[in-house]
Amino acid sequence: MVDAREYHERTKHTPRQFREMEFELDFDNQPRPTKVYADLPRRSLGDVVDPPATPALSAVATSTAEPDVASTGAAGASPEPMSGDDLTTCCHYANGVTKTLERGGEPVAFRAASCTGKLYHVDCYAVCGDLEGVDSGVYQYDPGSDAFHVLREGDYRGVLAEASGGQTGVAEAPVTVVATSTWWRNAWKYRNRTYRHAFWDSGTVIANLLAVAHAGGRRAEVVAGFADGPVMDLLGLDPEDEGTLALVPVGADDPAPDPHGVDPIDPEVTLDSDPVDYPLVHDAWDQSTLPDGAAALEWRGRFPADEADGADEALATHGPGSGERVELDPVDAETASARPVGNTVERRGSSREYAHESISDRLFATVLDRALAGVPTDCFDGGDGVLDYYCLVHAVDGIESGAYQYHPGADCLERLGDTDRETAGHLAAGQSVVGDAAVNVYAMADVDAVVDRFGNRGYRLAQLQAGVELGRLYLATYAHRRLGGRGFTFFDDLVTDHLSPRASNQTPMTLFAFGQPEQ
Repeated sequence: MVDAREYHERTKHTPRQFREMEFELDFDNQPRPTKVYADLPRRSLGDVVDPPATPALSAVATSTAEPDVASTGAAGASPEPMSGDDLTTCCHYANGVTKTLERGGEPVAFRAASCTGKLYHVDCYAVCGDLEGVDSGVYQYDPGSDAFHVLREGDYRGVLAEASGGQTGVAEAPVTVVATSTWWRNAWKYRNRTYRHAFWDSGTVIANLLAVAHAGGRRAEVVAGFADGPVMDLLGLDPEDEGTLALVPVGADDPAPDPHGVDPIDPEVTLDSDPVDYPLVHDAWDQSTLPDGAAALEWRGRFPADEADGADEALATHGPGSGERVELDPVDAETASARPVGNTVERRGSSREYAHESISDRLFATVLDRALAGVPTDCFDGGDGVLDYYCLVHAVDGIESGAYQYHPGADCLERLGDTDRETAGHLAAGQSVVGDAAVNVYAMADVDAVVDRFGNRGYRLAQLQAGVELGRLYLATYAHRRLGGRGFTFFDDLVTDHLSPRASNQTPMTLFAFGQPEQ
């Protein structure tokens, strides 16, 4: 049995590991990117409609569960009650198929959110009360058809409320989306690293979901503190195959009923491949589970009530130091890109080549300002959470090439030292394209400090927060016509070394590179 610190250490990438790697992909045993039930009924719960025309930059900058109606432009502080169309639209723009392109003479479906290796191992389940046009039930979203498999009929929201220790968002939401990972669908390629990818990839899905919900003026947040067992039982999941990652309650003012008994279900899933077991993945997940709602409530209580009150010391994060500062000037809401959320999600790509041309300092500042404004969670509403952010700047107007720490609250960079494109590519597991980009953004955490204070569940939170911010970086980048970006992997310890001494206690969670794509 491993704790999160051991898991993280054992799954670090190193140059030597890459040189000696003999693993080859078995394409004859590649799993399909969707879950297929053998005999569950499937029904449409509504149509996919255009999300509100709220600018993506405003939607992704929402750092609290309650959206800022003035900044998002959502019509009215009290949106219409959730409908089947609303639920379907949220799921489609979070995890649905948004485009199909031809690759090698074959059609290839692309999803709304980025996923490591395009393996799409994250699924969304909706637990809802009666909505307009939809009976209460437990449903699994099918990305290809925008329909839902019916797992249970009836209102089971009380089960989630109890599992979360009565967390307000879950207890009051008309619908809560549960994000899960089917381990094998990612482990086919990434093996033991899958537990990390589960939170990165669910984070990009959740970033889209939050953006669509907040664009419509609806309350939404990420709930990391909940008892996994009752939720797994509700969804009929086997933890050896699939695990719960996060809850996302959407909407408010619709109290859940008292929880009632949950009869066991074991829906048959049709497999098209022979799964290979990677016990380390399930073990790491299992060690992070919480047994009941009381434990979830206790875990949530470990977080500082006021993030400004000793949070840096508790989380081993770093406020501004004595280094040279570069003040940033993000574009205000009135003059920022007005590209709406739906169009931005549909436009999102993964840039494979970058021009070496510089990007404007204001575009750079705006992407960071909106994407890293803070993730609304049950542990901290906005703020920096458990992460620090570092930038390798290669080509930004008016900013000298170098390594910097980004301080969101102060809207500034603090210079840490020199860097160059070749080094940046080497840090990113030898991917030279990362050095070609204008900027590389690393989200980093002190895993020892996080686990010491918040247990193995804290590691989940650190990876999940980084994943949501990765998704927001995608959206903030693709909201601009001239920018493109993509997430990449990295050599963990080399990144720490390059950003030391400031980041000597921290290890990277995610990497996002953006700039002007090569035409």
